[in-house]
Amino acid sequence: MKKTALLTMLSFADPDLRARIEAMPEGTALIGISTTGQAIAVDLDGESPHVLVCTASGGGSTTMLRSLTAQFLHQGAHALVLDTKRISHLWAKALPTVTHRGNIAGIHDAFLGLATELERRLDLDGDLDTVPRLIVAIDEANTTLRRLARYWETFRQKDDPKTSPAIAAP
Repeated sequence: MKKTALLTMLSFADPDLRARIEAMPEGTALIGISTTGQAIAVDLDGESPHVLVCTASGGGSTTMLRSLTAQFLHQGAHALVLDTKRISHLWAKALPTVTHRGNIAGIHDAFLGLATELERRLDLDGDLDTVPRLIVAIDEANTTLRRLARYWETFRQKDDPKTSPAIAAP
């Protein structure tokens, strides 16, 4: 069996990597470089508007979300960063086109706002040329949804729906 040499680390300081990222079309973000030197990318316009990053603990999902979000921010997107650990995405907290939420109450309200924003975008009837792309980056989605369900139970009124509207929103 022939072994291939894998890169041990990609550095954004590498001028060649920066040039590759800059050369990518809008709506595309670099995920990595193959063993043959080819760019591996995700195209949100041509392939799918969704990306799922799934790894075991310590597998790099937070780093991948940070990289993807940063690349789309560079292209003019806005981002909603939901950081249940409250420390994973502090890099995004002070950026002007990023809404960062760390506590569960803020995440709950952000999901409700996201539902409103998606309705607004649907009302534009496909005329989204002047609307910035919206990236939603969420680490540990299962944990976040469980925490949202527990949070909803703490203040849900008798006539409120059983399931939090924030869970139903996405």
